[in-house]
Amino acid sequence: MNTSAFIAKRYLFSKKSTNAINIISGISMLGVLVGSAALIIILSVFNGFETLIVSLYNNFTPELKVLPAKGKTFDPATLHLDSLRKLPGMLSVTEVLEEKVLLRYGKSQFIGTVKGVSDDFLKNPNLDSTLQVGSFTLKEDNQNLAVIGASVQISLGINIRDQSALLQIYSPRHNVVSSFNPMDEFVVRYIGMSGVFSVQQDFDDMVITPISFTRDLLDEPKKISYIELNLLNKANVNQMQQQLQNKLGKNYVIKNRYQQNTSLYKLLNSEKWAIFLILTFVLIIAIFNIIGSLTMLVIDKRKDIAILTSLGAGKKLIHHVFFYEGMLISLIGCLVGMLVGLVFSLLQQKFGFITMGGTTMVQAYPVTLKPTDFLLVFTTVISISVIASGISARLSVQKLDEIKQEL
Repeated sequence: MNTSAFIAKRYLFSKKSTNAINIISGISMLGVLVGSAALIIILSVFNGFETLIVSLYNNFTPELKVLPAKGKTFDPATLHLDSLRKLPGMLSVTEVLEEKVLLRYGKSQFIGTVKGVSDDFLKNPNLDSTLQVGSFTLKEDNQNLAVIGASVQISLGINIRDQSALLQIYSPRHNVVSSFNPMDEFVVRYIGMSGVFSVQQDFDDMVITPISFTRDLLDEPKKISYIELNLLNKANVNQMQQQLQNKLGKNYVIKNRYQQNTSLYKLLNSEKWAIFLILTFVLIIAIFNIIGSLTMLVIDKRKDIAILTSLGAGKKLIHHVFFYEGMLISLIGCLVGMLVGLVFSLLQQKFGFITMGGTTMVQAYPVTLKPTDFLLVFTTVISISVIASGISARLSVQKLDEIKQEL
């Protein structure tokens, strides 16, 4: 340990002649501690929300989606789906026909989306985790069934346990001539319901049906909207995406989960960094209290400074003493704060003692700890502390000549 650091350590932990200096130093350290702990906790909670929301999306969205580069639909025969199913690492290849429709149940109406899927859709092992009521059954005794989103159930007031109740789905007829009876301009189909799922608002307005039912409803015998691809656990998604893009050419676009939900990921990241910046500004104010603390310490240690200069200590050594003093205050506050944040986050993760209230799917605030957050907080605190301590140390050197004259 060099001389400057040794003296700074002694000054920090030794008793000062003025008790107010101890209090101000303690307040400075406490401010850094609270700020560091708050940053760790807030970042961990945002990570928890991100993990939770993305896992809900991942339970429902495919790993890869094949869409036409132009237009809304395409003929799946051009893709040779059997050859796609035989690719190494492929779990399921689902044909999807999707369109906006009018839904009716009793006297209630709702604009939703009908999503017709082929049999491979049910190979997704995570579908059951999205269910609120019932089962993910699309056919029973040769009868078509639908699984509806939570928004559809709430908006229409559907009693899913009433087996006799049917959902009415209306779709505009193609190439129809205006009629005196508006109902002649729509195709109407009725379907029973087997379950209710909930993922997120973007998906909860859907009605999932067998693709044969949707083809009949939309009068679309061949074309589909897109293809959903799910892979085996050991398959490399990026490699498969590139392989398919090369194979299918420019007429098709292959999207991974991030590309399918870009707005979601951007929103989660922007909210997280916005909160981080707000707390960082609070932390800056707390750390800059060190300037006041060190200024009072300079006044308190005037005799010591005079003795040091008499023994040959130059401005550089005095500068380093007070610089290290400020850095020690910040470092101790930061490390203890991160430890407090870690302990608090682990307790919340294990016991969930802080709850969200209401009727949300998740009762307690989710927490996910990431080592990169600790590195980020430590780097942020140290960077701000270097600036604050540098300013304080410079002020102490500027007053050195005045102190010599007084003493």
